[in-house]
Amino acid sequence: MARLAVQGLLMAGDGCAYALAGLVVSWLSPTTDDGVLSRILVLSALAVIVLCASRSLYPGYRILAHERLRRRVMVSAQVAALAMAGVLLLPNGMRLALPVAAFLALGMVAQSVLHALASRLCRWLGIWGERAAIVAGPDCTAALTAHFIRHWQLGIRPEPVPLQAAPADQVPVALVADDISLEMLAGLRERFAEILILADIPTLKLTGLHHAAMAGQIGLRLTGAGGKNPEVVRRGFDLAIAIPAAILLAPLVLGAAIAIHLFDPGPAFFWHEREGRGGRRLRVLKLRTMYRDAEQRLEAVLRDNPEMRAEWLSHFKLRHDPRILPVIGHLLRKTSLDELPQLYNIIAGDMTLVGPRPFPTYHLSAMDSAFRAKRHSVMPGLTGLWQISERSEADIGLQQQLDEFYIDNRSPWLDWHILVSTIPAVFRRGGAW
Repeated sequence: MARLAVQGLLMAGDGCAYALAGLVVSWLSPTTDDGVLSRILVLSALAVIVLCASRSLYPGYRILAHERLRRRVMVSAQVAALAMAGVLLLPNGMRLALPVAAFLALGMVAQSVLHALASRLCRWLGIWGERAAIVAGPDCTAALTAHFIRHWQLGIRPEPVPLQAAPADQVPVALVADDISLEMLAGLRERFAEILILADIPTLKLTGLHHAAMAGQIGLRLTGAGGKNPEVVRRGFDLAIAIPAAILLAPLVLGAAIAIHLFDPGPAFFWHEREGRGGRRLRVLKLRTMYRDAEQRLEAVLRDNPEMRAEWLSHFKLRHDPRILPVIGHLLRKTSLDELPQLYNIIAGDMTLVGPRPFPTYHLSAMDSAFRAKRHSVMPGLTGLWQISERSEADIGLQQQLDEFYIDNRSPWLDWHILVSTIPAVFRRGGAW
């Protein structure tokens, strides 16, 4: 919440800067067509703010001052080029060119001032910066702590943490400035969401890394629990797809529910307890594809058939499962249509469209505790990486490997790839039992 508040205040400051620039330009150009000019100025200001956001300038943590300046100048230059190109295409565009250029120039100057004031306000409110554990020797730790306090604009609130100690209460970022082995690095990646191997600073040689090789960042960034999509963006993406999908697919789900009742009278939907983000209990909604006495049928077949028992312990699925309803049960499972009611879980905020599938406790108990804790760092999804590649063919080891790869490398582009690939994977119907 603090980060969102900081982003909002910085954007508001930039908006005020361009509003002031617009007032000055309007006062200096009273004879200009106000309607056309006003629309151009508003669009230009919005473009600046959007591009600044895309360059990670809200809030701009961990970015050196000269790099922040470079990004702001590049944004202003790009918007100016686009605005000038658009203005010159308009009738009497030459008359608007000078006011627009003046607006962008004044706005860039005012933006620098108000952005600095907004960041100071955030610091005064106690919401500026992110907590970071410094992993280094005592002398180096003291020097780095003083450096980040003095250069507070970098957005680092340093907290000394001994190399072998666990973080006190889940400090998200580790700043490493010490000799560290691959084994120690692996341990840090299990304990921290992100690790930054710090580059040298003007007053202290740390690792020999130079900022120029890292696009002005304060260090080399490694992720512990994988990349993170901004939660607001991910939530908006989920709702934009899940709500229309739930409405459009409602007749299909209703038809499947009627078919289930015809084959085996009883409730067509059921809630199944799974494990969600943070390890909390999650009840997912599913279409019933099994007989109501499915548990008794499973116990009997595992007791009497050693081969099927071995298959169950390897995959927690059975290729010829005696619990599944004839025709409709197999059809729903092969097409994964039994999972469609989980669109409700997505809308409710318990799940996301793309992520590791929520497993039952008996399934998770077969996985090691470190990986299980890693799964807790992300929200479970309706579809995931192993659903589009292996589906039911994946054994426990491969499921864990695919989920771990997703968690370590997740990004909006990987999510889009998985989501788009889910549809052909379902229609191929291969690998699903």
